[in-house]
Amino acid sequence: MRKERKRKDFRVTIFGSARIKKDDKYYKQTSNLAEMLGKRGIDIVTGGGPGLMQAASEGHRIGRKKSGKKSHSIGLLIKLPTEQKASKFLDIKKQFSRFSNRLDNFMNLSNAFVVATGGIGTILEFFYALQLMQVKQTCNVPIILIGNMWPELISWLEKYPVKNGRMKKSDLNPIIAVKTCNEAIKIIDNSYEKFLTGNENFCLNYKKYKVN
Repeated sequence: MRKERKRKDFRVTIFGSARIKKDDKYYKQTSNLAEMLGKRGIDIVTGGGPGLMQAASEGHRIGRKKSGKKSHSIGLLIKLPTEQKASKFLDIKKQFSRFSNRLDNFMNLSNAFVVATGGIGTILEFFYALQLMQVKQTCNVPIILIGNMWPELISWLEKYPVKNGRMKKSDLNPIIAVKTCNEAIKIIDNSYEKFLTGNENFCLNYKKYKVN
């Protein structure tokens, strides 16, 4: 994993629920987005487990096969009281015993985040990324919220923390809410282009946010 952190590759992390089943519309949406990334030769990072994490790693492998481009599906697994089964579609995996260490590695590896539907873990991952950008401990990269569970949360942040002076309106700048894979991939393509050209999004996370 240390070798992966040092590689200057553009990577997209996909967060989402482990409880989503294969026949769910969100499983298909996540798989389709990851397939688009695989076709582009872009690495993905997930929690490595079932549900939307498996949807992403499965779709990514399909995209790579169709395009012939090389990239990796990286899984950051967590030890839980009930064993979390690793997705069979992963290329690289590492298991963590503490959520904090796992979160740090997500931040260190990622150049963009996609947050799909999920519960406490997914929401934690979203806010952890946003906080580190707020305090400038990591790069200001897109946090793409996909699906219909997010607009009301953004409205709440604007209505209460922002309006009451607990955070700045600009703290929400990394957040982009979308409904479709096509909207999400346009944002990622734009970010990837800036990364390749050394523009504003060229900041490599591992230079600013170091983990052991």
